[in-house]
Amino acid sequence: MEKCEGIVIRTTDYRESDKIVVIYSREYGKIGLVARGAKKTKSRLAGVTQLFTNGVFTFYPNRGLGTLQQGEAITSFSSIQTDIFLTAYATYACELLDKATEEQQANGYLYELFYQIIHHIDEGYDPQVLTQIFEMKMLPVLGLYPTMDKCAICGQTEGRFDFSAYSNGLVCHRCFERDRYRLHLSENVVKLLRLFYIFQLDRLGNISVKQETKEQLQRAIDTYYEQYSGLYLKSKKFLNNMKNWDELLKTKPEKEDGD
Repeated sequence: MEKCEGIVIRTTDYRESDKIVVIYSREYGKIGLVARGAKKTKSRLAGVTQLFTNGVFTFYPNRGLGTLQQGEAITSFSSIQTDIFLTAYATYACELLDKATEEQQANGYLYELFYQIIHHIDEGYDPQVLTQIFEMKMLPVLGLYPTMDKCAICGQTEGRFDFSAYSNGLVCHRCFERDRYRLHLSENVVKLLRLFYIFQLDRLGNISVKQETKEQLQRAIDTYYEQYSGLYLKSKKFLNNMKNWDELLKTKPEKEDGD
């Protein structure tokens, strides 16, 4: 029998009353477990196998799916559980982590990063900025290493920079004409892209990002992921659609006032 601290990142109904839960753990990385009887309301595993639950899990390992024996919740991230917008961002973070990692490959740094992202979303920090930070920091996990400390074309470290998926990183002003696919981003957006790639989350409280800046950041990140990652996530599509709903909700009262 083994024990680990982890966060539930995926659940699937299994048979009449069981669940398969995928946990990203500090000690073992990603593990899949059968939780017998977890679909039953009175089951001792019902609460601890909910998506996003952070807890201590005891299980019997196996070459395939292990068996969850018991679990003790540390936190269920209640704000995420009760807010559809926060749920959407957290679900995307879970799916990205799930698709980017192999089973049973421990990575204590990645566990801590993921925990902090979910924790900060639950605490009320900007969820879009947090997922953008997570996307940038997941690039090396996916085997992607954009050049973010110098020009990807000439190697210069000084000057004005843009970002280009085509050139796989930053492009300095000397090389702008050599890359017609660069994104023409503002200087501040480029600085934030680099910052999100390298900084530690304990500095998060100092970051405030305008909506226009977030949109440019997202365009750059999405362009890079589309070109290199090979990932097409349902939660990402839902998240993009949800943002459109949010804009409609924000503009609807203004239209009514003008009638």
